[in-house]
Amino acid sequence: MKNISFILDGYKGIYDQRYIFVVVLSLLYPVMIISNSILIYVICAERGLHKPMYIFICNLACINLYVMAYDRYISICYPLEYEKIVTPAKVAIGVVVSWLLPFVRSTITISITANLNICGVIIEKVYCDNFSVVKLACSDTISNNIYGAVMMSFTILLVVIIFYTYVRIIFICLALSKTGRVKFSTCVPHLTALLNFVIGSCFEMFQSRFNMRHVPYTVRVILSLYVLILSPIINPIMYGVKTQKIKEAIIKRNRFT
Repeated sequence: MKNISFILDGYKGIYDQRYIFVVVLSLLYPVMIISNSILIYVICAERGLHKPMYIFICNLACINLYVMAYDRYISICYPLEYEKIVTPAKVAIGVVVSWLLPFVRSTITISITANLNICGVIIEKVYCDNFSVVKLACSDTISNNIYGAVMMSFTILLVVIIFYTYVRIIFICLALSKTGRVKFSTCVPHLTALLNFVIGSCFEMFQSRFNMRHVPYTVRVILSLYVLILSPIINPIMYGVKTQKIKEAIIKRNRFT
């Protein structure tokens, strides 16, 4: 093992716009932290929000999408059996798994990459990620490729399952007429969060694996930062605006303060 310093070469391409990026990111980052912190605080402080849906939303401020889709699916497709199926024990398991899986995945990823022989130091991005480091390796990366393919397949499978649950939800809500529209409105923030994740991940995947030099460099930088910055900002704002009980709890807290 040896210490390696990487050069983030991506900053050269936005040197002329550096002040704009500094100002914008300096504003967006606090908004991201504050909005997610408010969401977590309100859900933890309001006893009326201590329910599976809001517990999963609280964890979404940090990670997790699949368990939320499962919660909405059971709530709308099997409303009479919801409390029987979504028990406190299952909620706890869902939260633990949603934290444990990313931790295990990151640990395995870092462990495999740490054994590579790195021959380059220049990363053509504005931040360092695992795939960029692997591309600099001059040793065999078959383990990384196999593991990456497995994780990619697993992620795609989860996304397909989540979309399937929302398709089922949409058909059921349409059949319920006005009541269905009200029920589906509770899914809008979750669906928005999912689309943000998928769009941001696709941007990053295409940019990392394909030649995107025909796209203006500034646009490429913004797209690469989308999944890291814009999604964590959009999600809590969506939940605060679209989820009625959370909106009411935030207004109530503001009145007291």
